[in-house]
Amino acid sequence: MEIRTLKPEEFDASMELGEYAFQYRVTAEEKEKARKRFRPENTWGIFDEDGRLSAKLGLLNVDIFVNGRKMPMSGVAGVATWPENRRQGLVKQLLTHSLKFMNESGKLVSMLHPFSFAFYRKYGWEMFNDYKKYVIPTEKLPAKQVTEGTVRRDVKDIPVLNRIYEAYASRYNGMMVRSEDRWKHAILGDEDHTAVFYDASGEPQGFLLYKVEKQEMEVHEFVWLTEESRRALWTFICNHDSMIKQAVLAQMPMDDGLTYMLADPRITQEIIPFGMARIVNVAGFIEAYAFQGTGEEQTWTVRLQDPYAPWNEGNWRITVSPEGNAAVSKEDEGEPAQLSCDIQTLTTLMFGYKRPGELVNMGRLAGDPEAAAMLERVIPAGRTFLLDFF
Repeated sequence: MEIRTLKPEEFDASMELGEYAFQYRVTAEEKEKARKRFRPENTWGIFDEDGRLSAKLGLLNVDIFVNGRKMPMSGVAGVATWPENRRQGLVKQLLTHSLKFMNESGKLVSMLHPFSFAFYRKYGWEMFNDYKKYVIPTEKLPAKQVTEGTVRRDVKDIPVLNRIYEAYASRYNGMMVRSEDRWKHAILGDEDHTAVFYDASGEPQGFLLYKVEKQEMEVHEFVWLTEESRRALWTFICNHDSMIKQAVLAQMPMDDGLTYMLADPRITQEIIPFGMARIVNVAGFIEAYAFQGTGEEQTWTVRLQDPYAPWNEGNWRITVSPEGNAAVSKEDEGEPAQLSCDIQTLTTLMFGYKRPGELVNMGRLAGDPEAAAMLERVIPAGRTFLLDFF
């Protein structure tokens, strides 16, 4: 068996495996478009003795926001194995190899969308985000409100959309930084509409990405920066009331307060787990992280378990300056640590998905109560969200 990145001429083998594993077919035209965008250096494969591709995974290298700062992330996607090669540990080998490669190439975080949460938990990834889905009958839509400014439909100016998006995304931990290429090929579909709200001074302050068909308005992205923009975009949705029977907001953050503002909040809501994350390099992540400054230096030690990324294992001393900047050092293995946890727990803790006290109560974070209380003070109460699927 050989693990390596694919070659340009192995596009067809990669596509064939992907189509089989994920049960889809692309047209000849779609295949040629995919061929032009194929980046073999971002796809790792395991090849048998005859040089046949047995399993593969792709890496999407982008930045994400964590506490308002950008961090380098490697997303795992398109993990596939031929059925005759399954349950032979090939994906385990690919994931282990990929983590080593991510670490060596300076990535601090990895994310993925799992077919099974339990499967990827074994390798250090953990759920870090949920979103809300609303289904709202027309008669229960919010009341229309008059706002200053203008909503313009079908604005496809990527710099305008991206400026709004980045300001919004920086509020949440886990949101991806989008390139122009991603906007063109993964976000703005041919059948999608946009609606951009410009305030009275002409500044873009929010947008919708949506489609209307079969008497339903489905909003894929509802991105707003000000209360005025939120109201204006909701009024735009409500102005479709003669065309639709219901509005579906496919993906809203957990801190969205829509139901509180509805005259009748009894609408259909779902809470859907979406995405897993794991810290790839603990020392690098902690030192890049924006802690909450307390005006005093804070220090604690933690014993970390991470068998699939052994460079993270062991005892760590973390010192946070009065301003919230961290320094990390490895401690003697024989010394007792104040706290202990695995990489999954540390990831959810640092992303703000779970608070230290919650994790202590769940038995996921163990050790000195005073050290756990210190974490409550220095780890910001972050909010997680992720719009992108990859």
